[in-house]
Amino acid sequence: MKIKLLKEEIESASIHHLQRISGEDLKKCYQCGNCSGGCPVSYEMEIAPSQVMRFLQLGKIEEVMKANSMWVCVGCLQCYSRCPKGCSVAAVLEGLRQTVLRKGEDFEKISKIPMQFLKNAPQQAIVCGFRKFVS
Repeated sequence: MKIKLLKEEIESASIHHLQRISGEDLKKCYQCGNCSGGCPVSYEMEIAPSQVMRFLQLGKIEEVMKANSMWVCVGCLQCYSRCPKGCSVAAVLEGLRQTVLRKGEDFEKISKIPMQFLKNAPQQAIVCGFRKFVS
């Protein structure tokens, strides 16, 4: 009982932190599904944008962080433009990415990229392409 209560307090603090750094109020989302319907990469996500918001409303931050959704999101803000309540799932997913990267946990390892690709690719493309994958 005590352990479950402690876990709920930690998840609640994490949700509060996420809302603070993303600038989004998770309670505003009422699950209309417009964000998922307009997302150009939702077919690649393990958890669709509207489901991400619902999971976070329920305090299931660990499930969202284990999924690939935050790494697949391209940040096009289509979710925000279609939302009748002005919620930005992209901002929330960026907040989750920043939380992970600030802990020093890289999603992609640069050392795993073939050297031939690194030599031929424009430097700006490499920097911009990995800004959301490495800390």
